[in-house]
Amino acid sequence: MNDVLIIIPTYNEGENISRIIESIFLTHNNINILVVDDNSPDGTSGKVKELISKFCKNLFLITRDSKLGLGTAYLVGFNWAIKNRFKYVISMDADFSHNPKDIERLYNSCKINQNDISIGSRYVKGINVVNWPLERILLSYMASWYVRIITGMNIKDPTSGFVCYSVKSLKKISLTSIKFNGYAFQIEMKFKLFLIKCFLKEVPIIFTDRKYGKSKLNSSIIGEAFFGVISMKFKSLFNIS
Repeated sequence: MNDVLIIIPTYNEGENISRIIESIFLTHNNINILVVDDNSPDGTSGKVKELISKFCKNLFLITRDSKLGLGTAYLVGFNWAIKNRFKYVISMDADFSHNPKDIERLYNSCKINQNDISIGSRYVKGINVVNWPLERILLSYMASWYVRIITGMNIKDPTSGFVCYSVKSLKKISLTSIKFNGYAFQIEMKFKLFLIKCFLKEVPIIFTDRKYGKSKLNSSIIGEAFFGVISMKFKSLFNIS
C-alpha cells in the first residue's frame, strides 16, 4: 500500500493525532500519511513533528497559517498527492470515528475492484453508528436522504468523510472549481465525480463517535450543506461550474 496517501486535516486534535498516526502505522506499516494542520493552538502540529523522526519516510506535515477549513485542507492534500505521484488518496478524520482497519477495504475497492471512488458508508447496510445521540443520527440520516433526492446520486452516505479516491479520477475534475469548505465539501466532491460518470462504490463501515476533543459541526456548516446541495444541482442543470 505504498501507493496510498492518507490525508488527515486537523484543528485542535492534539488529544487524538499521535494515537491515530501510531494506530494507522501499526495496522499498515507501508502506508503514507499527510497531516494538514491549520495552526492548531493546542500544539497538534508539534506532536506530528515529534513522530516524523520515527516515521520519517512515510509521515508528512503541512502547517497552514490559520484555520482555513476542511475543504481547502483536503484540496491542499490532493494537490500534494498528485505532485508526489501517489495513485490513491484516502480522506480520514483524526478522531477514530474512522477505523484504521477499514483503510485496506476502501483501498481494495479501488485497487482490486477498479472503482474510481470507494466510500466508507454508515448507511449502506442499515445504520452503523456508535455513541451518537439519537438527534445526531437523525440529522445525518435525513441529510443523506435529502442529498440523494436533490442530486440523484444513488449513494446512501454522501456526507461520509472516509473516502478512497483514485488519483486518476481526481485529475478528471478541476479541483479549483470546488467551492465548499465544510461538510458540504464531501458532497460536492462526490457529485462532481458522479457527473463525469466515475464509478462510486459504498463500503460498509461502523462509525464510532469521538472520545476526545470537540466536534467541528455547527449551524453554519449545516446551512452551507443544505443550501449548497440545491446550488450544486442547479448549476449542474445549466452546466455552470
